[in-house]
Amino acid sequence: MKRIIVAVVCLMGFSFVGFAQGSAPRVPRKPVKNILTDAEKETRFVHNLMKKMTLTEKIGQLSQYVGGELLTGPKSGAVSDSLFVRGMIGSILNVGGVEQLRKLQQKNIQSSRLKIPVLFGFDVIHGYKTIFPTPLAESCSWDLGLMYETAKAAAIEASASGIHWTFAPMVDIARDPRWGRIVEGAGEDTYLACKIAEARVRGFQWNLGKPNAVYACAKHFVAYGAPQAGRDYAPVDLSLATLAEIYLPPFKACIDAGVKTFMSAFNSVNGVPATGNRWLLTELLRKKWKFKGFVVSDWNAVQELKAHGVAETDEDAALLAFDAGVDMNMTDGLYNRCLEKAVREGRVEMKEIDASVERILRAKYALGLFDDPYRFLNIERERHEVRSDSITRLARKAAASSMVLLKNSHALLPLSKQTKRIALIGPLANNCAEVLGSWKARGEEKDVVTVLEGLKNKLGRATEVNYVRGCDFLEPSTQEFSAAFDAAKQSDVIIAVVGEKALMSGESRSRAVLRLPGEQGALLDTLRKAGKPLVVVLMNGRPLCLEKTDQQADALLEAWFPGTQCGNAVADILFGDAMPSGKLTTSFPLTEGQIPNYYNYKRSGRPGDMPRSSTVRHIDVPNRNLYPFGYGLSYTAFSYGEMRCPKQFDDDGMLTVSVDVTNTGRYDGEEIVQLYVADKVASMVRPVKELKGFQKVFIPKGQTKRVDFTLNVHDLGFWDNNMRYIVEPGAFEIMVGSNSEDVQKKEAIWVQAASNTRHAQPKVKRPKQR
Repeated sequence: MKRIIVAVVCLMGFSFVGFAQGSAPRVPRKPVKNILTDAEKETRFVHNLMKKMTLTEKIGQLSQYVGGELLTGPKSGAVSDSLFVRGMIGSILNVGGVEQLRKLQQKNIQSSRLKIPVLFGFDVIHGYKTIFPTPLAESCSWDLGLMYETAKAAAIEASASGIHWTFAPMVDIARDPRWGRIVEGAGEDTYLACKIAEARVRGFQWNLGKPNAVYACAKHFVAYGAPQAGRDYAPVDLSLATLAEIYLPPFKACIDAGVKTFMSAFNSVNGVPATGNRWLLTELLRKKWKFKGFVVSDWNAVQELKAHGVAETDEDAALLAFDAGVDMNMTDGLYNRCLEKAVREGRVEMKEIDASVERILRAKYALGLFDDPYRFLNIERERHEVRSDSITRLARKAAASSMVLLKNSHALLPLSKQTKRIALIGPLANNCAEVLGSWKARGEEKDVVTVLEGLKNKLGRATEVNYVRGCDFLEPSTQEFSAAFDAAKQSDVIIAVVGEKALMSGESRSRAVLRLPGEQGALLDTLRKAGKPLVVVLMNGRPLCLEKTDQQADALLEAWFPGTQCGNAVADILFGDAMPSGKLTTSFPLTEGQIPNYYNYKRSGRPGDMPRSSTVRHIDVPNRNLYPFGYGLSYTAFSYGEMRCPKQFDDDGMLTVSVDVTNTGRYDGEEIVQLYVADKVASMVRPVKELKGFQKVFIPKGQTKRVDFTLNVHDLGFWDNNMRYIVEPGAFEIMVGSNSEDVQKKEAIWVQAASNTRHAQPKVKRPKQR
């Protein structure tokens, strides 16, 4: 009725205007051409194309193959030609470079009947040719703008080499450092992971539709980061409340940021494999979250439904995945082999095939590939935009910003550039390959600056740098210990660069023992005996158990896997040209027996801090982490004033919290100020604290800055086991500090007024009993 009334009023208004202007003669109007919007053009093109497609060609659009096999592997030759001729390849992955990709696209365009362009995907996880720090490392910068820029730079390089689509960001929450793929995510906290997910999606897709941006892919949907015993691919069993509260939000954040594709996870969730989970992929992702893009399986994950024991045959597996909502089948070819027969036998509806095909064709249209299948394949762009000077500078900045200073006894760091003799020891001290980390895309060792080279670049010939490897990662030999000790004895300072090999973390690289591998611990013992200041630089893809290493080192720098500009960035930090400002996004345990050891654990009826033995604790290790979430030192010092916090949320459910932070040290620096909240009494057990805000602020030495946070009480709710979001009135503990342990606390109450019902869902509202 409202629309009708508005229409009538508008018509009356136009008539009144015409009457007021007099009785001017009417001029016949020329017929207006129907001008289509871009969206309408896309829809018309896609629908017209689909009318021309055979069922075989449609299913082909849902099939992705490994490009290397199509060029030179077991699928090359007659098999490859047949797939192209019949239009049975929708996408190709893991081939990079304009020349190679042009060969594949030409083969596709020249062979296929409808000449539908192929979509090229690649694992551009933390850089393409210029390799940035691994995602876990980069998350420790807490710098969302920086992470946007590195994702954007990766997109520029990848697209300049012909890539349309990256299988990133990985937004799985990882609370178990034994899991190898913790290296690929943003750590253990959901709030921070959501912010980083948004930044990386926007970075990859920064200029979508132009040939210098790529499609992002939110992966792995869902809960892949919570496998039993930290073993990759293992089943996941958790409550629906935990699923909704911890593991789902980063994926929703990706949708809010406009992500165009999703990838299903390898694991099962509460007994149902994610790749065959209709509730996840259709009911939640498409119907509730309104996701409009397409879903791709992980590598061979459709066929692996048989190994899960939920499908007996290839055909069963293909039908289960497709019915669940997997649009594109990665690598195993089951859709091409099985779906056409299923459609003809009536077990799959044609309209469902069409829906998936339309999503993929729209993705290709939006990239402009139907106008020009080769628009990303420009050899001049590849020559000039890959490894440019600006991207190299960004890689150096990102690497330094990601490093976390864990210890600095007696202000040993920064080192003086007048240091005369340095002993540089360790298997990572002059290493090109391992410092790139896992998922190094098309990064090359020849482009890497090692730590040895970085020190020489920084110090020149005035400083003698005596390098000795000392030991390997896994070999039990200690033959080089003597040379390492001699170099240390003759030095003014020792820099030991130790850690993991790149492929000790990453996919299928779970570890049960998280100590320094091989003889590296013994090497540090030997160096300690030299009696010289010992700086330990760590490079690794996960938190390690470093209690002994912490005791051995005078200064301890977590450098992670820094990427292409490794050595220059390490030298920048060690000699003070860059200030350490990173803070941990994942807790470091004292020992493996504490795992999982995340900071925001839920309360217990017998808390570990109770003064009696029957508490939540281990009898042989303290109830704490070695380095807590949010921890990181600087070369300067920051002092926090008393936080200001009203005693009650306002009528709109808002609360402003502020604190003055003063740089009391000798250097300008950046501090990451963190805001945590705890719900004191709730209808379900709640965490002891949760991150709800952070700011990275630059403060010159001697100056004070006020840092303000605004809390919305709606963000302090929680999910119940019926997947309903609840916000309850009551008291909240508000905490501000430099890390998750070092905080000051105040209490604020939210009293729900009648006008505040939007902050809670009345059906599940449960007032707290005080």
